[in-house]
Amino acid sequence: MKMSENEVKDPRIDGIKTKIRVVPDFPKKGIMFQDITTLLLDPKAFKDTIDLFVEKYRDMNISVVAGIEARGFIFGSPIALAIGAKFVPLRKPKKLPGQIIFEEYELEYGSDRLEMHVEAVDSGDRALVVDDLIATGGTLCAAMDLLKRVGAEVVECACVIELPELKGRERLEGKPLYVLVEYR
Repeated sequence: MKMSENEVKDPRIDGIKTKIRVVPDFPKKGIMFQDITTLLLDPKAFKDTIDLFVEKYRDMNISVVAGIEARGFIFGSPIALAIGAKFVPLRKPKKLPGQIIFEEYELEYGSDRLEMHVEAVDSGDRALVVDDLIATGGTLCAAMDLLKRVGAEVVECACVIELPELKGRERLEGKPLYVLVEYR
């Protein structure tokens, strides 16, 4: 979310930001981990987070919310319910039964793979991709690639947190990204 000079910042965002704990050197030295578990402990801040996303997406004809394991499930599921969309989990390897497709990608501290049930998303579905954080953008790009491969239109990506110095937004090939909190 990049606000223009004419837009007023929603006061709920400061409350959300104060509930996110930064853990240095996790999962390895040099990483400043943005921990949303402390946000989840505060019912008001958690509700405000979901409400901000729902207010943005409720009238955008989103038919599927794709949540990235695992923290994308936490935010994506209630958003999907509130806007009347189906929820599709994008999982780590070997956690989905049945026919899957997958996409491998690089992280700032290693590599990983996302899997999705083939029949979960229909050609022509309008998709919102949800995760807790965008860093280098690799995970969101993998998610978008999975959805595009089955014929979905990725409308936008949404994250609670962005680490702009890692330039993940630039990797999204112009796809809109809505973010509540930036950490510099």
